[in-house]
Amino acid sequence: MGINIISTGSYVPEQSVTNDELTKFVETNDEWIKTRTGISSRHISAWEPTWHMGAEACKKAIEKSGINPDDIGLIICCTITNDFHTPSVACIIQNEIKAFNAMAFDLNAACTGYIYAVDTARRFLETEDNMKYAIVVASENLSRITDFTDRSTCILFGDGASAAIIEKSDKLYSSYLASDGSGARTLFARCIDRKEEFADDTEFDDGFVDLVKSRKHALVQNGKEVYKFATKALPKALEGAAKKINITADDIDVIVPHQANLRIIETAAKNMQVSMEKIIVTLDHNGNTSSASVPLAFDEALEKGMIKRGDKVCIVGFGAGLTYGAIIFEY
Repeated sequence: MGINIISTGSYVPEQSVTNDELTKFVETNDEWIKTRTGISSRHISAWEPTWHMGAEACKKAIEKSGINPDDIGLIICCTITNDFHTPSVACIIQNEIKAFNAMAFDLNAACTGYIYAVDTARRFLETEDNMKYAIVVASENLSRITDFTDRSTCILFGDGASAAIIEKSDKLYSSYLASDGSGARTLFARCIDRKEEFADDTEFDDGFVDLVKSRKHALVQNGKEVYKFATKALPKALEGAAKKINITADDIDVIVPHQANLRIIETAAKNMQVSMEKIIVTLDHNGNTSSASVPLAFDEALEKGMIKRGDKVCIVGFGAGLTYGAIIFEY
């Protein structure tokens, strides 16, 4: 069983921060950032909570589709930047869009989250006879966990949300999802500290890098290791999904990769033996928005007419965990 994407919708904060504006926080310049990442600007939230951005993206998708929110049976929100430890972003979104008949939960697979979530939604649609529609929404506030004194990371990340309404279909579909937990220390951000009332003097070395106290919950990455992993993981995921349905990269019309870094995308394209003309790139004005990067790029490509009904599309990504995966489907 495949899926039919009925409609999509996106939301990005109004505030757009250029490379030159980042020089207020860190020693860098526009040329240095563009050369190494391909990024010129990124959207940064001011007051917008993660749930608000996600809800706005869902509302746009619902408006385009014309469906009744009462018919939505599932809401999956993929995010690493919930505004709360509980409730989930998905539950707040459910109330905001008045989809009161939907079950709702969050999914964390970092930058691969949207791909994991779409495949999870497909499985629910396949097994739940009475479920008509599912919404998959990715919403990320990465600026909340970015260290703006670290020029190796602060130049990369942006904020935004994108959603898709999905129904079951007999269209072409294949997925390949994978993880490699041995690389967990390659890219991470710490959670809250334990309560000191019950702590003792025992030191536990978990092998993760210690951060400066002022930004101990910020994103930390080993850029070289991420590059090595990503340029191999993207081709492996695409090939894994393609093999299941006996096609090759040549048969795919459009590829929408995780928008992390232009160098990564270009190297992965060479490894996949596909032309960059097939690949959607939007990171120049969005930056890396983690799980929201693939659906934001997909939605923009639809708006520009770069993806048409009947096209074979591959969405493919990698992220902290480490996670990676791909979905090939007929749009």
